[in-house]
Amino acid sequence: MSGPVSEKPLRLLAAISGGVDSAVAAALLREQGHEVVGAYMKNWTNEEGLPGDCPWEQDIRDARAVCEHLGIEFRILSLMDHYHDRVVEYLLRGYREGVTPNPDVMCNREMKFGIFLEFARAQGFDGIATGHYARLRRNADGSSDILRGRDGNKDQTYFLALLEQPQIRPAHFPIGDLPKAEVRALATRFGIPVAEKKDSQGICFIGDIRMTDFLRHYIPDRPGPIVTLDGRRLGEHRGLHLYTLGQRKGLGVASAVFGKAYVVVEKRPETNELVVAFDDPDTPRLYAHRCRVGGISVTNRPLSACADLSVQPRYRCAAGAVTVDWLSDAGDAAELTFAEPQRALTPGQIAAFYEGDILVGGGVFQSIHHE
Repeated sequence: MSGPVSEKPLRLLAAISGGVDSAVAAALLREQGHEVVGAYMKNWTNEEGLPGDCPWEQDIRDARAVCEHLGIEFRILSLMDHYHDRVVEYLLRGYREGVTPNPDVMCNREMKFGIFLEFARAQGFDGIATGHYARLRRNADGSSDILRGRDGNKDQTYFLALLEQPQIRPAHFPIGDLPKAEVRALATRFGIPVAEKKDSQGICFIGDIRMTDFLRHYIPDRPGPIVTLDGRRLGEHRGLHLYTLGQRKGLGVASAVFGKAYVVVEKRPETNELVVAFDDPDTPRLYAHRCRVGGISVTNRPLSACADLSVQPRYRCAAGAVTVDWLSDAGDAAELTFAEPQRALTPGQIAAFYEGDILVGGGVFQSIHHE
């Protein structure tokens, strides 16, 4: 189950974003009799003036209104320096190195279940709660497992793939057993002020600022040629860091020829070339069976003890069955072979390991092997 399992009420610090999911999570915990304090994580205020909507001020007003409506204490935690050091710098470093990092996964590991959890512990809370669509299973040995959210369309366990047991045990995911439609219905039943608020789609805590605008503020453009696999020049790109493998939109070249779309299949830093090809299953370098994953961490037990492992290579993508060849005794690096070819496996992105519906670990794609 997703809710806390306890014979006595707990004192929990709930991350309140100003959205409906975290609001309902806090409301459910209150209804269960727990002492809940709401906290807004102030991580980003767009002081750089980037184009786009960073609605942090409205989010704070909404978060405060939610807590007032629920009759719980509301706090604002200013964590901008931590966010810059642990998430923004990670993001920029990855793009400068030519890989595609995942700031949402890192935000969970370093901020929500890092700095935020540390603050909660220092303040004497029994745990923290978030509005993630994920479930928790409390085990007899005191450990906890993360299971996919009941709503397959909203499951967010992928973004929790780099969490470890000390971060998972004090966590609570009150809405993990619920479909999104029921969460909306509960928001209305509870009379929550943000019951009809739209879900945020932007980068973690940055809002609706486009990633390209964010990157171009920090990393200068370095234009170069867009070429096909056989070397034919099609146009000019603005900088390799602004593109990712498998990307179809925004390439600046004709999007369809003979009814087929171009897609990024390779980035060549040594020649500053962006390589595109038709988006076909047999296109060289677009699909791959084998890859190397490093920086592997586990949620509970060693991955070598898990049966029938599968790996989800990106959010909203089915997990594929894999065989694993371990490259280190520590179990933190491995060669993966997928049973079925995977489209646009991307260095820097997160590989989430599952055993059935159980999230068992995660790592970072380091290299892709194209036969």
